[in-house]
Amino acid sequence: MGARVIGIGTALPDQVVTNDDLAQMMDTSDQWIRERTGIHERRIGMPTSTLGIKSGRTAMAMAGVSPNEIELLILSTSTPDQLMPGTAAAISEGLALGSCGIFDLNAACAGFTYGFVVASCILNAQSAQSGSAQSTQSTQSGSKKVLLIGADSLSPVTDWTDRGTAILFSDGGGAVVLEHTYEDTLLGWNLGSNAKHRDILYCDHGSHIKMEGREVFKVAVRAVSDSILQALDQAGISPDDVDVLLPHQANIRIIEAICKRTNIDMNKSHNVISYTGNNSSATIPLSMWQAYESGALKPGSIVVMTGFGAGMTWATAVVRW
Repeated sequence: MGARVIGIGTALPDQVVTNDDLAQMMDTSDQWIRERTGIHERRIGMPTSTLGIKSGRTAMAMAGVSPNEIELLILSTSTPDQLMPGTAAAISEGLALGSCGIFDLNAACAGFTYGFVVASCILNAQSAQSGSAQSTQSTQSGSKKVLLIGADSLSPVTDWTDRGTAILFSDGGGAVVLEHTYEDTLLGWNLGSNAKHRDILYCDHGSHIKMEGREVFKVAVRAVSDSILQALDQAGISPDDVDVLLPHQANIRIIEAICKRTNIDMNKSHNVISYTGNNSSATIPLSMWQAYESGALKPGSIVVMTGFGAGMTWATAVVRW
């Protein structure tokens, strides 16, 4: 048993900040930023709840589901609108979801993949408890559904005078509707962390993001590469069998290094970082939408979602589409 994606939605703010715009604010240039990050521009200026509502509504429309069909909302974010309640509450109200379960999940930029694994496991558990798995030929019309959203508004916690972070971070949202299926879809997964590295990327209350870029690069490449290989091994799949790679969009150089270490063809990765920047939990669903639009997500395709973030956390999910 597993979960399948039946709807995808995205949301990006209208305000665009180009590399040339940043060059007027600090000692940098369009060429310098592109060569080091792969970013041309980024979008800012929308709160997490609005990004979640917009992307969630689009995903639900694509899935053709009504608000009362959503049994659980999981919001992956590290930039909630307020300390409490969780921002999932504002999104639930905005989408008129009623009394379904809701919660925020904070694993930073690895959060969406964490959420995907959690949602898949919850759907399986709910199905087993309800006794609905009586036949593999049962209809899917009554299948339980989870709305998983990754949304972050990083611009308010970005120091726009710091070249090390201002060139990277942005705002964005992405969402999927997951439905229980009797097919094996979640083939392998790996969730991990190394809290010894929690001080190389962090943001205190009332402050800005602080990052040791070189250390983050080294830790991320090693951790994500190992995570991917462990998840593929669990699934009994080789890197050559991967059809689509959906990596966290932090830095194009990190993605290139991960592909080299895992022997996954870089051409199989779907990247939106050039025009979105790094919007944390939103990057993987944004990349998923691009892969869907390009026709790469075909039934039966082997898809690898992988991310890393502050903590340091990492997560990989190997999925049969």
